[in-house]
Amino acid sequence: MMRHGINLKIAGTATAAGSAASGGALRAWIAAVAVLVLVVGALMPIGTASAAEVNVYSYRQPFLIKPLFDAFTRQTGVKVNVVFAPKGMVERIKREGRNSPADLILTVDIGRLHEAVQAGILQGVQTERLTGNVPAPYRHPEGLWYALTLRTRVAYASKERVQPGELKRYEDLATPHWKGRICMRSSQHVYNVGLLASMIAHHGEAAAEEWARGLLANQARKPQGNDRAQVRAVKEGECDLALGNHYYMGKMLQDKEQATWADAVRMVFPNQADRGAHINVSGAGVARYAPHKAQAVRLLEFLTDDLAQRMYAEQNFEYPVKAGVPWSGLLESWGKFTADDLPLVDVARNRALAIRIFDRVGFP
Repeated sequence: MMRHGINLKIAGTATAAGSAASGGALRAWIAAVAVLVLVVGALMPIGTASAAEVNVYSYRQPFLIKPLFDAFTRQTGVKVNVVFAPKGMVERIKREGRNSPADLILTVDIGRLHEAVQAGILQGVQTERLTGNVPAPYRHPEGLWYALTLRTRVAYASKERVQPGELKRYEDLATPHWKGRICMRSSQHVYNVGLLASMIAHHGEAAAEEWARGLLANQARKPQGNDRAQVRAVKEGECDLALGNHYYMGKMLQDKEQATWADAVRMVFPNQADRGAHINVSGAGVARYAPHKAQAVRLLEFLTDDLAQRMYAEQNFEYPVKAGVPWSGLLESWGKFTADDLPLVDVARNRALAIRIFDRVGFP
């Protein structure tokens, strides 16, 4: 048999042992075999006991992803250990350096993926399964990260005070028609930064800054709260239109109190006659010094494949990144829409400029 190129075939050893005339010869033969066994043991791959596990550092809350990891373990036998780190993940992994136990880094928003790239804590991986599952606009060209789900920035429009078709494009949000009618969270939140970054990519810096000024002028109140709080403000008449991620509609419908907020609005997917609605993602990449790289790649492939993609759609109300995966009934009820296929690396590289523009126009 072969172990790491060493031939351990021991021909005729039984005969040699049986014909040994003295106990000393027999003891010498046993000692020689023992040495070979020790050599083989030393050359065997280490860590085989831990090869059946993978360590995930996650920005996503554990309850959102645990069902996916449980399904992966059932399918593969690989245990998933999760470290939930909503803040300071990049800094932590940089401090850990080569000793970091992180195998896979899981996050939300293209901005956080870009931060991980800039910090040098990811390594490129490319497999046929990954590139087949994830369209090119939604993965890093060098395989440093892959989108797992798609989320779009929609308008939540009052059913009573906004007519169907009254809002058609993101660009319209900066026109005088919406003066004093819009609610949104802080401009510095990653979701709004991503939206402005996409406007920069499509229209250039000057036009994007003018749009930001117009959007600020149309605010009904000082930006505050989260995305769901904006929908509540529409329901309560503080504004007619709010910006928010689409999946919050599903989350609100699951909550008895918040369901009344959701019932007061309709979702509008902007720019359906041209480039499509702005897309952001949740995504993941393999850590630079992953101690279980093979298992990390295996988990990443699983998360982009049919079963996990269906689970995302059904449990978290996010759109599958893999084409052809059925949407949940609730997603279907919101209707089909055209998504902006702007490469997310273009959005990512404009984020710093987007933050500066929001600052320049005095957008809270």
